[in-house]
Amino acid sequence: MDGGDELGSSGLGRAGLDGGGLALLLAPGLVPLAPAAEAGAPPPAVLAHPVVSRRGAALASKRAVDVVGSALGLVLLLPLLLAIAVLIKCDSRGPVLFRQTRIGLGNRPFRVWKFRTMTCCENGSVIRQARPDDPRVTRIGRFLRRTSLDELPQLVNVLLGSMSLVGPRPHAVAHDAQFAGIVARYAERHAMRPGITGWAQVRGCRGETPNAAAMQRRVDLDLAYIEHWSPLLDVIILAMTLREVVRPQAAY
Repeated sequence: MDGGDELGSSGLGRAGLDGGGLALLLAPGLVPLAPAAEAGAPPPAVLAHPVVSRRGAALASKRAVDVVGSALGLVLLLPLLLAIAVLIKCDSRGPVLFRQTRIGLGNRPFRVWKFRTMTCCENGSVIRQARPDDPRVTRIGRFLRRTSLDELPQLVNVLLGSMSLVGPRPHAVAHDAQFAGIVARYAERHAMRPGITGWAQVRGCRGETPNAAAMQRRVDLDLAYIEHWSPLLDVIILAMTLREVVRPQAAY
């Protein structure tokens, strides 16, 4: 679920609020959500990533869940994956799968797998993000992007260890280069494995990121996820992802 391939405002520590500063608990054991901040304001200093180094055993269990979940997903969803592949081949010329370089854990590059949804397969220094009514998007591609089914091949990435089921969504390398110097703490997103879905996506951050303010909101949410990560939070995000799939909104 990405824009160039979502719980209210600009960070886990600030999400789901109306601006009145009321704390919100998602579930027992989760940290209260803090007041919302103005658009473009820097994320709170508390959202730092050194906490990751103190979660060795817990993160090992996260990896175990990723392996089991991705393997089961590939087996159970195999008929759907094959059906989508046939539809893509019948709909337009080109490969079924699209690979693009992204930056993952520890700033290491990897190839992300997706179902091809466009007539082009951009992977260079300049990549145009998809926009509403983008003529590059194929007919079946529009449906796949709206429902996020184009992300399903990333179960292979999860199984191989370059991604997680839940984590900050990886952006194209070209977009990393574009925003890293103007979005506060952008590179700190790489403190955890990137995910097929994430806190930002279930909070409405899907589709195009046309400016630094839009990307800052995603980064705030990503850093909030890293700071407050727990197995329970991953379960909540996966459940919310299913809701987003059945009621797609901003993806195109």
